[in-house]
Amino acid sequence: MFLEIIYSVCFLALVIGTYTDFKTREVPDWLNFSLIASGLGIRLIYSATEMNWSYIINGLYGFGVFLVLAMIMFYTGQWGGGDSKMLMGLGALIGLEISLDSFLVGFVINVLIIGAVYGLLYSLYLTIRNWKKFVNAFGKIFSKKPYSLIRKIVLILCVILLGSMIFIEETSLRLTMFSLAVILFLSYYLWIHVKIIERIAMHKYVNPEELTEGDWIVNEVKVDGKYICGPKDLGVEKNQINKLIRLKRLGKIKRILIKEGIPFVPSFLTAFIVTYIYGNIIFLILMI
Repeated sequence: MFLEIIYSVCFLALVIGTYTDFKTREVPDWLNFSLIASGLGIRLIYSATEMNWSYIINGLYGFGVFLVLAMIMFYTGQWGGGDSKMLMGLGALIGLEISLDSFLVGFVINVLIIGAVYGLLYSLYLTIRNWKKFVNAFGKIFSKKPYSLIRKIVLILCVILLGSMIFIEETSLRLTMFSLAVILFLSYYLWIHVKIIERIAMHKYVNPEELTEGDWIVNEVKVDGKYICGPKDLGVEKNQINKLIRLKRLGKIKRILIKEGIPFVPSFLTAFIVTYIYGNIIFLILMI
């Protein structure tokens, strides 16, 4: 009964989060904080009624582990604040049992794998949807000095790796060199692809009144030489939004360029369903 309640709450929250993430590119705080409170609250109730404190302890462990993971993903710019808070709520609900076959461990691994595939497919969707813009932007960005310089460095490193294969007899080592060259070459073009997609499909201008806490500002906003906000903030704060609104009323700024992130909660939902039905993807692959 306990697990049925936990998994039902997780599934419901992920469905709501997926809907709001697709519709508004945001996961509301009320949902995330409710998820955290529900997780710790349910576990505390079960601990008290069953006189077994492992319920709440596992919930705190899960919350703590996902707090660290969420902070890493947020401060490296991979996820937004809403995604990160939802992850903490899921950690509190699911809880962490110290074993490789635990649900939470399987869920984390599945999120990383499914999230990577989902991110790639979503970026390909944006590329197809904005194909003409993508082709034009590719030609422009490809010829810019910083990108052309990096391309030359990548090509030189690839030539060195491939050239070194001539002097290596061991097959496994030669295969490693070849693989590194291919990965390096593809990584450069994937990086270019991501940069272009950000510019043509994920940047948009909004009025200061439309900003919400955590929005990523693309360019620095300075008024009379004074810094207001910018990309280094890792998400605009409430007091900065209020300043921007006041400055707009004074006629000193108009609209703000922000970067919309990929809606990542759908990948959480997919990973949760996969984990519930199949368990850890890695174990599943090894069994084939």
